[in-house]
Formats: sequence, C-alpha cells, structure tokens
Amino acid sequence: MNEGEMYSITVPASTANLGPGFDSIGLALGLYLKLDLQLSDQWEVIPLSEELAVFPSNEENYIISIARKIAAGYGKELHPCRIYISSEIPLTRGLGSSASAIVAGIELADAVAGLQLTKEEKNRHASTFEGHPDNAGASVFGGLVVGRHIEDKTDVLSFPLADVKVVAIIPDYELPTEDSRNVLPKSLPLSDAVQASAVSNVLLAALLTQQWSLAGQMMKNDRFHQPFRSHLVPHLAQAEKIAAQAGAFGTALSGAGPTVVCFTLCENAGTVKQRLTDAFPDFLIKEIEIDNHGSKVEKQENSKISPIEKA
Repeated sequence: MNEGEMYSITVPASTANLGPGFDSIGLALGLYLKLDLQLSDQWEVIPLSEELAVFPSNEENYIISIARKIAAGYGKELHPCRIYISSEIPLTRGLGSSASAIVAGIELADAVAGLQLTKEEKNRHASTFEGHPDNAGASVFGGLVVGRHIEDKTDVLSFPLADVKVVAIIPDYELPTEDSRNVLPKSLPLSDAVQASAVSNVLLAALLTQQWSLAGQMMKNDRFHQPFRSHLVPHLAQAEKIAAQAGAFGTALSGAGPTVVCFTLCENAGTVKQRLTDAFPDFLIKEIEIDNHGSKVEKQENSKISPIEKA
C-alpha cells in the first residue's frame, strides 16, 4: 500500500452452528463491517456510528491490534493508517461481530504490509484467534462453511448456498459468549455424542442437496448446545413455532445467542419477517441475504475518502 492510495475492506457477518454443527458449521450473512483506510502519520480510527464510538480510536483498537500482531508474525511493522469504520453487525448478539473484527484486522495487515496472504492463511489466523473455524471461516470464504480447527492445522470447506434467506430475530439485550458457554456440559455420554454427530452430518447433507425440510428437522434436534442454552434465550421456542407457520423451514440459535435465525426460501422471506415483526415488536427483525463471497479488499479510485454522515 502506497502513500495516497485508499482501500476498502468489507467483511460479512456470520451465524454459527446452525443447530447441531457446533463450533464447526457457519454461514456468511449479508451484514457488513467496513473499513476505508489510507496511510497516515499516526493510527486513527474514525467511527461512523455511535455504537462504534466506545472503542479505542488509536493503536489500542482491537482491529489494529490484530493487524499489528499478524504483521509482526511476518517480521513487518505496519505503517499507521487513518481508518473510517462502519458496521451493520450488532455487537454481542451472536452474529459474528468478534470474528468479523478479527478478519478485518488480518485483511488490514495484508493490505498495508503487502503480505499476499491466501484465503486459507487468513482463515488459519482468524480461526486461531477465535478458537474455532465456523464464524471465522464464514467471514473469510463466504457461503456455508464446514471446518475443523486444531493446534497445528485448520481445515475449512466452503459451499455457496442459493435460494435461501435468513430472517434474524435480534433482541434488545446482549448475551456474552462466555456466559453462554458456561452453561454447556464438560462432556457428553458416548451414545448422546453419536446421535448429536449423526444429526450434524444429516444437516450438512440436507443443506447441500437442498432437502430443506430435513435440514430444518436436524436444526431442531441438536444435542450439542441448544438444549442447554434455551433458558438463556426464552424467545427461541416461540420464534421456531411462528416461523414454521409462516413458511420457514428451520430455526436455530445464532452462535451463542441471543439472536435467533430462521431459514427460509427466498419467496417466503417477506411473510416470515412480517409474522415475526408482529410477534416480537420490541426486537429488531432483519431479512438477510446469504453472502457467498466472503471478505474482500478493494482499491478505491478516488483520491480521497468521500465524507460520510455519522449516524
């Protein structure tokens, strides 16, 4: 990256698990974290919304700290940048805001230091920071991702998912991932683990063969996490019932929650959204496209970043 050049980094949100795919299946969503950046004399983060104004505006910003760690791992010191940041991804709601910030930091390091990282390398770094590859892989690759992350290797496969939309029920309260993980059991009996794994396998096969009804049944029959977390998200059961009546084929807790995601064919999305809006007037209901492209970096043609109104 050279003096006077400007780049845009765009990273999609994600939903993880999709029911039984615990810590291994994720899906990229069309809500975005965006950074517009140019080289500067010092690190400066300019938030374009009030929600982001609570974060540090210098090199202590989480995204910058990730970028500097990545660059240092390749023996590089990052040139400071001025960064304009905006986000459509609700914070601490189970829609991958943390993973998107990590991926943005990796893309920042790659763009500024010219690391020329592959998608696989970006995903490996992001999954290492996250501890699992579902949200991270979705934000990097886009589409439906299936992965395994261990100490010395990360394997992720990505598949485009067509004809499907997500209607998200986003509550007006936060649920920290740590709190949601603390209610999970330390282990499962072998018979339960076998059944849980079988449900996850059938979910994946059903999604890839477009057997939507079967996929929805598998989401409902998760044994890994939803039964233990359901009391933390009391609207899950009601949302599942209403969404099914409106034409959704499946409903699941999004990541650690509290957002609930309803999966529907595109032609039913409007009806599902309206029924859920009527049922949950105090929550934000969003109809969301699937993102099948993942994170991207684009060089801007303009000589300066266009002014953007702060929300």
